[in-house]
Amino acid sequence: MTDAVPGLSADRENAFVAYGLPGKPGTDEFWAAAGTPASVPDGNGGWATLFLWRGSPATIEFESWSEPVPLRRWGDTDCWYAEVRMPARLRVTYRFLVGDEAYADPFNPVGAGGDRSIAATPDAPAQPHWPVIGAGSDVVLPLPRTRLRWASERLGGRRTVRVHPVGGGGPVVLLLDGDDWLYLHPAMTAFDSAVASGEMPPVTLVFLPSKDREAEFACRRELWEAVRDELLPLVAESGVPCDPDRLVVAGQSLGGLSAVYAALEFPELVSRVACQSGSFWWTPDAMGLADPFGGPLGGSVAARLRGGGPELAGLRVAFDVGEHEARMLPHCEAVEALASEGGAAVRVSRSASGHDRAGWRQALLRDVAWALDAPRGAP
Repeated sequence: MTDAVPGLSADRENAFVAYGLPGKPGTDEFWAAAGTPASVPDGNGGWATLFLWRGSPATIEFESWSEPVPLRRWGDTDCWYAEVRMPARLRVTYRFLVGDEAYADPFNPVGAGGDRSIAATPDAPAQPHWPVIGAGSDVVLPLPRTRLRWASERLGGRRTVRVHPVGGGGPVVLLLDGDDWLYLHPAMTAFDSAVASGEMPPVTLVFLPSKDREAEFACRRELWEAVRDELLPLVAESGVPCDPDRLVVAGQSLGGLSAVYAALEFPELVSRVACQSGSFWWTPDAMGLADPFGGPLGGSVAARLRGGGPELAGLRVAFDVGEHEARMLPHCEAVEALASEGGAAVRVSRSASGHDRAGWRQALLRDVAWALDAPRGAP
């Protein structure tokens, strides 16, 4: 849980000078210089981070990291603030809640969609390929030109699947939860930058949206049968240069679970995986439990691996998980170890985040590049 940091500043006339903000809170001078969040060492190895809001009561909602933090008013001014204690190495998505409305931080230039912002402590690793996208409702990210209308017989319903050849196109990189990578985090731009810098070979991005994450990503054969028999042929026929035979599946949370499940159930289809914070606590009944994390370590995927699953010598899988995800780590560690013991080529890393795409996104680029750095079937 996050603790508000009480009263770090004693000078009420210049209360937030430690954060680089001159002037009395609420004055024109103060608001003209306002730029937050801003962090200072808290004396315990972490950071005290200042958030500002102007004009009305508000609460900060952090994504999968802490309980909401209410802001306090500075005297009778229009300045509302919170000094929040953060651990070392944290990047987190957040937004301000005002009544029933959600808003991005107007003092933070780093946004994630129209109503979210991203905060990073000074020691969080850089994310060089991800451009700063201003927060606000008028933010429009670039979208791939190619749109495929996929009416799936196996899954039912219609979906719009976007396809983007990077550097001329190449192996297909299937991005699960594709709409998040289109509308919240500019994956198209980031992959363009990474390929242009020579950090990965040309690829063809396929942004696969989900309609029901819990149903589709919960170790479900139908999804991967539909990808194999319907979606990949549709991509191959689209006219966009691509190589479906060198498929990389990238997924996060339940998407990461599904990506690893696909590699176990459909090894002829999926032999390269980039998995961030896979939901390896999952079992068929876990969602109905009061504590879904309280079941067997590694859930159904670990049970499959312990029970003598398929030959893994041809599998290349990169695992990443947020270092602040205390409940996730034991489940992920169990699957990581079992996959390595089973003969897969495994890469393990930890991101400076909680359960949050803002922290996973640099790992996404790095791990897709690593997954492609070998011919199919090679360890």
